[in-house]
Order: sequence, then C-alpha cells, then structure tokens
Amino acid sequence: MTRRLRDFGLSCGIVEPGPLNAITDVRGVRVGHCTLEEGDLRTGFTAVMPHGGNLFRRKMRAGCEVINGFGKSAGLMQLAELGQIETPLLLTNTLAVGTGFDALVSRALDANPDIGRETGTVNPLVLECNDGFLSDIRARALTQAHAFAALDAAAEGPVAEGAVGAGTGMSAFGFKGGIGTASRRLALDGAESALGVLVLANFGTAGDLVLPDGRRPMPPELEPQAERGSVIIVIATDVPLESRQLGRVARRAGAGLARLGAFWGNGSGDIAVAFSTADPIEHDQPRDLVSLHALNENRIDVLFRAAAEATQEAVLNAMVAAPATMGRDGHVRPSLGDWLARSNP
Repeated sequence: MTRRLRDFGLSCGIVEPGPLNAITDVRGVRVGHCTLEEGDLRTGFTAVMPHGGNLFRRKMRAGCEVINGFGKSAGLMQLAELGQIETPLLLTNTLAVGTGFDALVSRALDANPDIGRETGTVNPLVLECNDGFLSDIRARALTQAHAFAALDAAAEGPVAEGAVGAGTGMSAFGFKGGIGTASRRLALDGAESALGVLVLANFGTAGDLVLPDGRRPMPPELEPQAERGSVIIVIATDVPLESRQLGRVARRAGAGLARLGAFWGNGSGDIAVAFSTADPIEHDQPRDLVSLHALNENRIDVLFRAAAEATQEAVLNAMVAAPATMGRDGHVRPSLGDWLARSNP
C-alpha cells in the first residue's frame, strides 16, 4: 500500500481534506500516468483532465502564477492572456515538452476538424521539471504514444503518487520526489465545495525541508548541491472563480512551498496553474454578452488557505510515497517515507 503523510500522524494546516485527499475530490477531474522505467530511464507523462469531454469546445476558466520562471513550459502565455484552458494538462520532463505539445495537438485536431480552418488553432498546456539526475534525459525516450497512454489512463478516483508518470525520476530536498496530491473541503453558501492540488515535486535543497512538526530531515548527501530543481502545482476547484481570482489562488501555492522550507532558487522553475470546473466557457457561444458566476471576493481567503495547505501536503505526499530510487550512473535518492518510518516511535 502506498504511504502518505497522514499515515505517520502528520498533517498540514487546519482545513479538513476531502474523502480521497486528492485533486480528484473535485468532481470530474481525472488523472492518468504513463511510467517509463527501464535501463537508465526514470521518466514519464502525467495527464490532468479538468473534465472528460472535449476541452476545446468547453474550456475551463484558469489562471497561473510563475513564482520563478526557470522553465520551458508550453501554453502559459496564452493561458495568462485569455484566462482559460482548452486542452488537458500534461506534465513531463524538460526535453519532452515538444512531444507532449504534439500529442495534445494531435488529439485536439482529431476531435475538432474545424481547428485551423473555420476556427483558430489550439493552445496545448505542457509543464515540465528536469529529471536528469536520475534519468537519462538526453535519450529523449518519451514518445507521443507515452503521452497518449497517460491521457487514456486518466480516471476519477484515487491518484497514484510518488515515482509514477512524470514523477518517476524527480527529486525533492535531497530525497526522492515525484507526484503528490491533496485536497481541502470548503463550505460556501451552505454547500460543500472542494479544492484539490496535484504537484510534480522536483525542488528544494537538502537540509532545508521542514516537516509540519518542525523536524528537519537530512538525507545522506555526498556533497552539497545547489537548488536547480522545479515544481509544478496544478490546482483545481469547483468553486466558480473568474480568471483573475484563479491567478490569485495560484499565487498562494507559493505559501505552501515556503512552509516546506523552499526559497525558490535561481535555477528552479516554480509554476502554479489553477482552474475551476464551474462556469465553463463554451467555444461556440452565440451570444455577445454572457453572465459570469463568481465568488464574492471577500470570501476568497478560504481558498487561499486551502491552496497553501494542500500544496504543502501534496509535496510531502509525493516524497513519502516515493521509494528509495537508484537511477542513471548509480545516482540515488532516499525515501522520506523510509526516514519517517525509522524516526517515528
């Protein structure tokens, strides 16, 4: 059974998690992985789908925050300008962004014959971290077939964490990193809503990690290493928010990273994307004026807190779930889960 942070009596913040404590607690959100682990390869794709339909025709309101911009993601510029997502999100390694881009374009063209003819083009959203410490990133082994496999595997329900999909070769704070997720329950106007986070954790300097109880785990390091990692944070909620508000929520992911001890180093690409599954944008909307349902700005602090807490816990879930891993050239990352198992009474 995969270990999670709460299995060791630790939790982040004060807001209660959803039933799965995962991004899929937001109804309709789906996650899928394709893992490539052979020889010197420790890599893959992870897909996040805001809903199971045609995202180009029924877009999601979105916002993003570039906390530190040392990254090679695709699609962020248009997302920031238009405030919407029109493809699934693909997470992968740095040198496979183009492959993911092509895969998303192929799927969008197959499903929408009018793209590039009667209507505009499509904006694929691909985000990355560098898994080169544990994986032979120069092999460029990932193909469109791997991206399609992650998209086709996307499902509601529990989310596989740790060394899976895009997280297979990632590191965090000197330990093994990877994919992690968490969620928080929200109550607005007497109804229950949710905010969920999925992270690709590949950042942090060894010795800087701070656990919720104040302990500072130190992995066995042969030599000091500069902060050259990255982290991608995907935030989903079913609360109706306009794109400006979603950008504000995405910014609060940085508070969750700071609680962990991160300082967003010069060589780190730290990017958050937030989307709402409520109030979608119809591509074929015939009206000139449309109504917008959005959260009262004076109530947004509940989402800010939820985003910070769920981001912090999602990163720790990734690290706890991931096993100790040996990668290319004998490079090793120990498991935070193993450290906790030894350290806890």
